[in-house]
Amino acid sequence: MQTEYKKYTELNVWIEARKLTNSIYIITKSYPKEEQFGLTNQMRRCSVSIPSNIAEGCGRNHKKDSLQFFYVSRGSLYELETQLYLSHDLGFLNISQLNDILEQLETVRKLLNGFIRYYTE
Repeated sequence: MQTEYKKYTELNVWIEARKLTNSIYIITKSYPKEEQFGLTNQMRRCSVSIPSNIAEGCGRNHKKDSLQFFYVSRGSLYELETQLYLSHDLGFLNISQLNDILEQLETVRKLLNGFIRYYTE
């Protein structure tokens, strides 16, 4: 099965998910120190989960197992989106920052949904 697909490190979805994670680390550096073990930590863990679960799914030998990891990745993406809105609500992100990162998130969402569709065919 693995031979049918590119290496996960060559997949656009994984590459863009890594870029999103990098952006999350950059923006959360400016969050208040009291959020270090709260929202900052949660957002970072969530963002790391996205490319990590894509990679793990690609390493599975059965389509059903792979898809489960891709769905977990997608769930983390939605969780991160909520945390970004909360960050804006709390005044940690201005509207321009929020829109920029949401645009990046939407790119990953579209790629991931397409990847899941491709994998289920």
